Amino acid sequence: MKIYNVILSGGVGSRLWPLSRKNHPKQFLKVFEGKSLFELTAERNKKVVDELMVVGNSDHIEWSKDLLKDIDLPKTFVTETIARNTAAAIGFAALAVQPDDVLIITPSDHLIQNQEAYEKSLLEAVELAKKDYVVTFGVIPTKPETGYGYIEYEGKDVLSFREKPNTETAQEFLDRGTFLWNSGMFCFKAGVLLDELKKYQPEVFEKSLEAWQKSENNLLDEESCRQIPSISIDYAVMERSKQIKVVPANFRWNDLGSFESLYDYLRTTGHPVDENGNMVIGTEIFTAFVGMKDCIFVHTTDAILVLQKEKSQDVKKIYSQLEKYQSTLR
Repeated sequence: MKIYNVILSGGVGSRLWPLSRKNHPKQFLKVFEGKSLFELTAERNKKVVDELMVVGNSDHIEWSKDLLKDIDLPKTFVTETIARNTAAAIGFAALAVQPDDVLIITPSDHLIQNQEAYEKSLLEAVELAKKDYVVTFGVIPTKPETGYGYIEYEGKDVLSFREKPNTETAQEFLDRGTFLWNSGMFCFKAGVLLDELKKYQPEVFEKSLEAWQKSENNLLDEESCRQIPSISIDYAVMERSKQIKVVPANFRWNDLGSFESLYDYLRTTGHPVDENGNMVIGTEIFTAFVGMKDCIFVHTTDAILVLQKEKSQDVKKIYSQLEKYQSTLR
């Protein structure tokens, strides 16, 4: 039995446009004290696992190999020619190893602090996975966050999964103290996950298996992948499995999925903010804010974004428009 860290690296990071682009997504931005979130992900898991595996798209896989070259662990790279969401991506990872191997699934774009608490949570999850449980990690919430899904829990038992709430509901979840942020991290035996996928999403399982069997050197067959239903692992398995457990995690966690979360991180590193909470990202050009509060000015060579911090979840709408018109700015 081996323990793998499976790093999912297929996202675009549309809510961090224009910093994050299709060909330079947020997980590869070196804005975290000179390192990328992708590098930090691999480094924080290396003490607990035997091997690394990256599931990413063909545009980024060589980038991934280069960033991991200095980490002294065996590595496997699975290349998706077309993205079909996390159920298929995780299915491919499970098909690439032995049924009793344990997979720790981590997105490549999370920022996690308190390494000791993090490793303790991983080891706890691995022990549950060895007993054939499907394990999710729930982060103890610190504020009524509307950008995350929630897990209702008791001990290590999952009572329900909840969609991203409005502010009032998020505050209620926080007050009740029986809800965790859904981190998007998981742990299970490869064979257990495949059995659950086959049980609850047989078409995803069968089409993923077919694509895997047609793959060459872990490069997935594009036409076969097109036939796989695009569905997240949460909907496919986590919200339906009877073998689910949750590890309530005490480490500091942020998925850096928006400019609001990036703003919060940058403030902790001493990034300048004016007396009204306004921040400039991406330029040294003198920028003044008049009559504005808690705004973010984002500058790149070909685009400028100005936003109210609390509206940061809406940035993805801009990206969607650029995608619709096939803009070179996406």
